[in-house]
Amino acid sequence: MVVNVDASRLSYDYAPGKVRRAAKRQRQARAGECVTIGLLNNMAGAAFKATERQFISLLDAASDGIPIHVSFYTLPGMSRNESGGHQFASHYASVEELYSTHLDGLIVTGREPKMADLRDEPYWQSFTEVLEWARTHTHSTVWSCLAAHAAILHMDGIGRRKSEEKNFGVFECTQVSEHALMKDLPRRIHVPHSRWNGVAQSDLSSHGYEVLSRIAGDGVDTFVKQEQSLFVFLQGHLEYETATLMREYRRDVIRFVRGESATYPALPAGYFDAETEKALTALRARVGSLRGTELSNAVATAVEATEIQNTWQSSAGSIYRNWLQLICAAKKKAAHAALVDAEAAPARAG
Repeated sequence: MVVNVDASRLSYDYAPGKVRRAAKRQRQARAGECVTIGLLNNMAGAAFKATERQFISLLDAASDGIPIHVSFYTLPGMSRNESGGHQFASHYASVEELYSTHLDGLIVTGREPKMADLRDEPYWQSFTEVLEWARTHTHSTVWSCLAAHAAILHMDGIGRRKSEEKNFGVFECTQVSEHALMKDLPRRIHVPHSRWNGVAQSDLSSHGYEVLSRIAGDGVDTFVKQEQSLFVFLQGHLEYETATLMREYRRDVIRFVRGESATYPALPAGYFDAETEKALTALRARVGSLRGTELSNAVATAVEATEIQNTWQSSAGSIYRNWLQLICAAKKKAAHAALVDAEAAPARAG
């Protein structure tokens, strides 16, 4: 399957090694044969491009023969470095273009917060406008990581709670619901997480959310709320590539070396092999004797030498495949209802 991408009002296919114009798929999308998905990418810098790549790859793997048409959007007030800005200028549209259209599905990414209260972020108002639009103009929307926290804060006033330690690594999660989104999944799956904050299951349950999976021991992983649109909330990162957590760990070490962080980062749980963990733990013990550049270089050498096993890719594909199938079913149901209504209109007029 090839994922069809809307770029500068033209349709393009992302195929291995090339990008080509695809007028046929553009016609299919207009005719309603494709599932139309919007990606609202709120990440910055290099993560902006990586996030786009990760979601395109995941949708491609999950499509299972379903034609998908993906359009890209960004919120106003998002600052990016030069590389992110270039990508943004090439094929991203303002969310203002959303409000005169309909998407079958929408994916909204998170972003590192700058403010203690998410409602003080410069993009808060435009974010909430997108949420209100998504309620009635999508069959389903995925809110990823920080976007999930911001969404439930706006919808029901549910605040997130900061953990004493960062939830960082690949965690075993247990399925606690028979929801269709979890169809054909094993009872226990692995999901990457990278966050300081979480939400309490009691807060979610009291406001009508259904928890689908929990992190082993304690904590919520995935939850949903069915309104006119099915809202899916992911505290983890099913879209992560094999090396993403490794890159985040290196980034956090460099932040510590530069004095941008007061604490040395913890190792990602359940991610590196035992030998690599031993080497990185030894480097952390020598943090006082190694100069900054020596430390960051030694960490880079240690992590790049390890072979990481991707234990979440299969489950991620299954969850997003189930999501696409739910959208297809909702789209078919809506089309049938519209046909019935159209057939009944002459009788009502008479």
